[in-house]
Amino acid sequence: MKATPLDIPEVVLLEPNVFGDERGFFFESFNQKKFEEAIGYPVEFVQDNHSRSCKGVLRGLHYQLSPHAQGKLVRVARGEVFDVAVDIRKSSPTFGKSVTAYLSEENKRQLWVPEGFAHGFVVLSETADFLYKTTSFYAPDCERSIIWSDTDLDIHWPDLDVDFIVSDKDEMANSFSVADYFE
Repeated sequence: MKATPLDIPEVVLLEPNVFGDERGFFFESFNQKKFEEAIGYPVEFVQDNHSRSCKGVLRGLHYQLSPHAQGKLVRVARGEVFDVAVDIRKSSPTFGKSVTAYLSEENKRQLWVPEGFAHGFVVLSETADFLYKTTSFYAPDCERSIIWSDTDLDIHWPDLDVDFIVSDKDEMANSFSVADYFE
């Protein structure tokens, strides 16, 4: 597995070794030991999630506060998404900055988004199956969102030939300036 820290080095792009031939392909989608070696510290996952969305669906920017903060290992099993992680750790030198990655069934990349980051994605393909592991269980009382279009964050979402489809809940999320942050 190739591990590449992004411009915010705590967020790591993981590229598995894929073995393919005329029959199809095989790759190891998760190996605890290799994952921890790639990011440099131990992580325990407690939940796996799977969402399916159509083209233009934008989910995020989501996060959970302590004591149920979540690290997420995200990947796409079908389709393609533009994935975003925003540093919301107030004491971080990259506070308010974001990193992006294209994740798809073709490139089989995964993104490690540790605790202290808001996360979101938009679907680029006709549909996408988005899979992710979390380090803490879902806790509605700790759940928070930042509006995906916040001008302070200046995220350059891709242009699509359809309008973004955003849930009412995500459309009413807080602006970055009044969001709850990590210390």
